[in-house]
Amino acid sequence: MPDGDESDGSGVAGWMDDHQIAIYIGAIVVGVVVGLLAPAAGPGLEVAINPVLGVLLYVTFLQVPASELVRSLRAGRFLGAVMVVNFVVVPLVVAAMFGFLPADQAVRVGFLLVLLAPCVDYVIVFSGLAGGSNDRLLAATPLLLLAQMVLLPLFLVLFLGRQLGEVVEAGPFLEAFLVLIVVPLALAWSTQAWAARQPTGARVAAGLSAAMVPLMVATLFAVVASQVAKVGGELSVVARVAPFYVVFLLVMALLGTLVARLFRLGVRDGRAVVFTGATRNSLVVLPLALALPDALAAAPVVIVTQTLVEVVGMIVYVRLVPRLVRGHDRPG
Repeated sequence: MPDGDESDGSGVAGWMDDHQIAIYIGAIVVGVVVGLLAPAAGPGLEVAINPVLGVLLYVTFLQVPASELVRSLRAGRFLGAVMVVNFVVVPLVVAAMFGFLPADQAVRVGFLLVLLAPCVDYVIVFSGLAGGSNDRLLAATPLLLLAQMVLLPLFLVLFLGRQLGEVVEAGPFLEAFLVLIVVPLALAWSTQAWAARQPTGARVAAGLSAAMVPLMVATLFAVVASQVAKVGGELSVVARVAPFYVVFLLVMALLGTLVARLFRLGVRDGRAVVFTGATRNSLVVLPLALALPDALAAAPVVIVTQTLVEVVGMIVYVRLVPRLVRGHDRPG
């Protein structure tokens, strides 16, 4: 945390960094209150989700120098563990639970969308709080986001088969790939190049990096406030899917730890792997669910429910994971 000699702006940014969990929970609580008391604001806030999320991912990518991204590809065991836990272990866990889900197509589509996509935003915060390698996880973020956008349609075909073409269109996926990956990543790298050449660019990049917490707050608020009224109107759906999300968190704590051990990772890398396997990309896939046909209107509720369960689960994980992954650190 910044010391007392730094400017007020730095002090505020340091305070926000030190109290991120409480701030994010506060954003969710305020979003619930606003969404329930002013449901008419929901459609407007829903429209704001994609732009705010795009800016959040731009600032996230801005913290990953292009050279660091290339270097992350050489972190063999760590990157291998991250890919295995997210794109092998998680799909197998989802497959084991899939047959027990309600037959409702909207529930199944929402469930698959959210659980098959690994988190790329606040996982870094929670992993760091538990002593995980948030720097390596941050460097792997663009690759994780790209991989899930390529693999998610394939997983949906695998689970839904012919039914997929009847309920999911390719357009929203391509739009999400462009808006949430290509554009933010290109802008981030352009800003990095500017910062490397000009002092003004360096100051702008530093200022934008300090906006991470407020942007996450804005994203969580927009998501919760725009969707909570729908969640309240679909309590039967919430009751049917919430237990699956709790089971998922419990199972992935154990399987993530096992993967870390199989790859012989050090303590910090191992904790990061557990977190990336457990946290899901609800904020990024929600726009995909919102673009689904009216017949699948409950899918966003399924996704927002996962967000609420996961935030509580992450508070538990911050205490639990250091107990599961212990020992002397070693290079990953």
